[in-house]
Amino acid sequence: MKALVVRGGWEGHRPIEATSLFLPFLELSGFEVRIFDSPAIYADKSVMSDTDLILQCVTMSSIERDALAGLREAVAAGTGFTGWHGGIADSFRASSDYLQLVGGQFTTHPGIIASDRKGDESDNFLTYAVDITPLGRDHPITAGIDDFELTTEQYWVLHDDLIDVLATTTHPVRPWHPWHRPITSPAIWTRQWGKGRIVVTTPGHSLDILENPNVRTVIERGMLWASRTASAS
Repeated sequence: MKALVVRGGWEGHRPIEATSLFLPFLELSGFEVRIFDSPAIYADKSVMSDTDLILQCVTMSSIERDALAGLREAVAAGTGFTGWHGGIADSFRASSDYLQLVGGQFTTHPGIIASDRKGDESDNFLTYAVDITPLGRDHPITAGIDDFELTTEQYWVLHDDLIDVLATTTHPVRPWHPWHRPITSPAIWTRQWGKGRIVVTTPGHSLDILENPNVRTVIERGMLWASRTASAS
């Protein structure tokens, strides 16, 4: 089995350190791992046709047309595609074709009350629940995981109904926010795209969140589930 790790974009999500947390797991799971620092590799048809799994951690940034076409074609042909947080759900904002592929797009992470803000990333850290859905209770990625809490960025996601939601998170009504009713966003989802499987996990802003046992388990199981070998079985 062959895995492609593509990392880069905004350095605030520490793409090198974050993906490095999962390299030993991939290798122990039998993957030959290749690492690239640009999505340009997606345009290489020989590499993509030989790839069983793509782990992407590229926040924002941009992607060329031929690279995006290569990614979409590879996934449709059976290559698995997965990642976490902004590395997959906030990649290539200017590309509508990428957004369609993934099925959900980060729009914001609500912050704490203005009077308590310090001017650093903690201004956007809230304690929130990740709630496993009925589908998620029985899914191989999330089975046996109970609802859990995190204190980190809580992603507000725009999405379509082609995704299969394994876990949600609800943004409550707070006096300093303008919405007038709770908003539920997908927190973990899968997506079938042609013959390929996609898995998105929205928690993962920092290394400590990626090392949370629940989050790490979901990401590791998601990589195995999404891989071409698993999807073909």
